[in-house]
Amino acid sequence: MTKIYTRTGDMGTTSLVGGERVSKTDERVEAYGTVDELGSFVAYLSDHLRGDGSVCEYLDDLTRIGSRLMSVAALLAVGRGGEGKLPDIPSEAVAGLEQRIDQLQERVPPITKFTIPGGHRIVSLCHVCRTICRRAERASLRAAALHATVSANTLAYLNRLSDYFYLLGRVLTEHYHVEETLWQP
Repeated sequence: MTKIYTRTGDMGTTSLVGGERVSKTDERVEAYGTVDELGSFVAYLSDHLRGDGSVCEYLDDLTRIGSRLMSVAALLAVGRGGEGKLPDIPSEAVAGLEQRIDQLQERVPPITKFTIPGGHRIVSLCHVCRTICRRAERASLRAAALHATVSANTLAYLNRLSDYFYLLGRVLTEHYHVEETLWQP
């Protein structure tokens, strides 16, 4: 049996794709770790939607997103010697997400104020995913600025994904017949 622990990280380092060893506080580790966290919350959101047949299309979206996030995390984990070992996020993935965002946006009335999260546990989970996604994007931008190994498509995908979660929250607010709360400064 192969053991899950290796003891190679006991002193605070880890290996990137390609074999480069870096501190567990490296920007790339922070970025892919945050994407991993997002993937877990996407799964949690999916679990909350299961059983409601009227939201199957969103479950399909979230399944695709969860898989794509694994690719994003892997790409963020590329170090010296790992360049070119993994396929980039295709531009079609970004375009497909934009198309889906446009479809969702057509389902809700336009607003001119910020949305305050809440009203339903599933809507709140959409906003948790949105905010973690924004944090993952910021971490990825820091990693890209320091290591230049993060592709433009990876960054664009994360940027669009947070918009997707925002709109999904708005659409599900309508679906669950809860009042959307707009910020009143």
